[in-house]
Amino acid sequence: MANVVWSITAPAGSVTVPVSAPVLVRVTAAVTVPVLFVAASAEGETAQRWRYLDGSGEFGVISSVTQAFCADCNRARLSTEGKLFLCLFASRGHDLRALLRGDFSDAQIAAAIGLIWDARDDRYSELRSSSTAPTAAAEQPRVEMHYIGG
Repeated sequence: MANVVWSITAPAGSVTVPVSAPVLVRVTAAVTVPVLFVAASAEGETAQRWRYLDGSGEFGVISSVTQAFCADCNRARLSTEGKLFLCLFASRGHDLRALLRGDFSDAQIAAAIGLIWDARDDRYSELRSSSTAPTAAAEQPRVEMHYIGG
């Protein structure tokens, strides 16, 4: 195994950044280049990103269950069957086929999707991480990520 240079630092004045430590340890153990935490570049960014100090690239760690980002989520996915999924861990989607195949304007479709988005209550990761005991959310069947492009 390569020598590990464990030099994780955050920008001056920033708060402590929680990470998936075991994953970070394995990634940094594979290289000898120190890494620096990179602040989010957009609202709702899901990954905690780290940049190699030699400029060779960056990597991200997504901890969707242990460090839920449900409150900031800004993503939805449309399956090939026309179902809109508001969460990667959703057990069901909203059927938009009739709307998409019908004689509706872009504005009408956008308004309908907006109503669905505003009423969303998918909080799988928050519910699962809020308790060490199994929850109803953790026990529900989920749609496989490959089905919705996750």
